[in-house]
Amino acid sequence: MRAWRVGSAGSIDRSPLGACHEPVPEPGPGELLARVLACGVCRTDLHVVEGDLPVHRRHVVPGHEIVAEVLDTDHTDHTGFAVGDRIGIPWLRHTCGICEFCRRGAENLCPGSRYTGWDADGGYAEYTTVPAEFALPLPTGYDDRELAPLLCAGIIGYRALGRAALPDGGVLGIYGFGGSAHLTAQVALARGARVHVMTRGTAARELAAALGVSSVQRATDPPPEQLDSAILFAPVGELVPHALEALGAGGTLALAGIHLTDIPPLNYQRHLFRERQLRSVTSNTRVDAREFLAFAQEHRLRVTTHPYSLDRADRALSDLSHGRFDGAAVLVP
Repeated sequence: MRAWRVGSAGSIDRSPLGACHEPVPEPGPGELLARVLACGVCRTDLHVVEGDLPVHRRHVVPGHEIVAEVLDTDHTDHTGFAVGDRIGIPWLRHTCGICEFCRRGAENLCPGSRYTGWDADGGYAEYTTVPAEFALPLPTGYDDRELAPLLCAGIIGYRALGRAALPDGGVLGIYGFGGSAHLTAQVALARGARVHVMTRGTAARELAAALGVSSVQRATDPPPEQLDSAILFAPVGELVPHALEALGAGGTLALAGIHLTDIPPLNYQRHLFRERQLRSVTSNTRVDAREFLAFAQEHRLRVTTHPYSLDRADRALSDLSHGRFDGAAVLVP
């Protein structure tokens, strides 16, 4: 099969990804073998490739927004899936099931958690494997390219929206407007929120306006009204003070990324007083995934995608790094 592996992590402009041909992977106990139909290009992939995240598996195949067809279920006792089924393969790949976090429903905090495209080979390839317990059934009414970004961008945005504690009919600010944000905005709008978008790219601002948000401005501009909640999707710590200052009393800022540049010093009165809160987001649970995909079944989301052939995976990551597209890039083998 064709695949891409991380060589020596570094700037995407220095070609840290290498294309290769290698045998189709063998599924382990409890795993499904699947043919990749589409794989979303996530900013987390960029963090893995560029070394912003520590190496968990040397020369890993990135990719964790995978739409795939089940080819083999022989290595599992009971999966609920059959050969030929279309499944989703997300970021979260394994949790221990017995630690305090797993027992209380916070499996995203499991210290033994493992991740597709970081701890195990992912979807920048023609075939991959997934533990059957962590494969996801998919909503109908979407094609493969539209489904791929739902499997991380959509799910993590859904969790970030929960962490932001947006009240019913509240006012939400979104900082950065890429693959995750453009889906999260639609969830918030469907729930009756007013949404204000702060982002740098012209194409991203145009997409936000087309989706019906209340206002769009540059990343560091103040929104036109106080926010009840905000989500920072851009991995830019310098935006944290701007987002906190835009919150009203009791407001919450959720940091949605797995990586963030350093946050500048905060002024207590300007940024935190009056019970403003700052929360991080760590991965997601399978409950988050099922809830979001059920929402996507009930509410037809507009998923903006830009297809790239598998042979152009390095170009897709470079374009993501440089903000050359709105919405999400998707690799199609």
